[in-house]
Amino acid sequence: MSPTSITTRHNAHVDVNPLRTGIALALLLSAAFAVMTVGGLSYRREMLIAAARAFVQLIVVALVIAWIFTHPQGAFLYLGIMLIVAAYTSNRRIGGDNRDRMGVLLAIFLGAAATTTIVAVTGALEFSAQTLLPFAAQMIGGAMTTASLAGVRLRDDVHDQLTTFEGYVALGATYQQAGREFAKRASEKSLFPTLDQTKSAGLVTLPGAFVGMLLGGASPLAAAQVQLLVLIGLLLVQAITALVTTRLISPLPPDLGRSIAVTEAVA
Repeated sequence: MSPTSITTRHNAHVDVNPLRTGIALALLLSAAFAVMTVGGLSYRREMLIAAARAFVQLIVVALVIAWIFTHPQGAFLYLGIMLIVAAYTSNRRIGGDNRDRMGVLLAIFLGAAATTTIVAVTGALEFSAQTLLPFAAQMIGGAMTTASLAGVRLRDDVHDQLTTFEGYVALGATYQQAGREFAKRASEKSLFPTLDQTKSAGLVTLPGAFVGMLLGGASPLAAAQVQLLVLIGLLLVQAITALVTTRLISPLPPDLGRSIAVTEAVA
């Protein structure tokens, strides 16, 4: 199978050879499976399933995005689906109920919308599906991760200090009001991964957008410009998402919340 040569705006050539790519992927996956087996690690089956899902999903997404690039109006539908899936995934990780899911959805939407709007209005990126769709998708992904981290951290902290939480409730505070005493710390902890990534950008690793643009033939300065928009944009996205998530979801899992309510009623 002959490689497909892609010429970029900087006259660089990226050769895409499906056969060689397939061989490399098979070797990488086999090596990972072998290392996990020798090391006695679990989740080998899950790794194979994850790899298969990633393969299918990325092929489908590539086809969908190719269609969106010729039908820009489809970008809104695609981003809407991403928001719903992100909220569902994050809420499941947190262990929330339907009301929590709506809070997570709003948190992810507000974070991603604020950042994408600023970038679009300032003209930092061209106002087109080809540029804003990938950027917005990255913002939604970052917001989803932050919502999960902040929500899980909030509930872990409340669980570890349940006596303190119950004390606030006994003094007349609602669950949401009592949870705010733990929300600030949970929000701060959820920002650590992005802060570390931003501080070490270019020193420890080359971030994804930067590498992708270089492979696509963009100049290093152009790649750095876009990567900065992504990194700094994620700081805003995640700050908004963390604060909104920890204030809208219940600080207690549904079952524990009902248990405390029953105990209070009996008392």
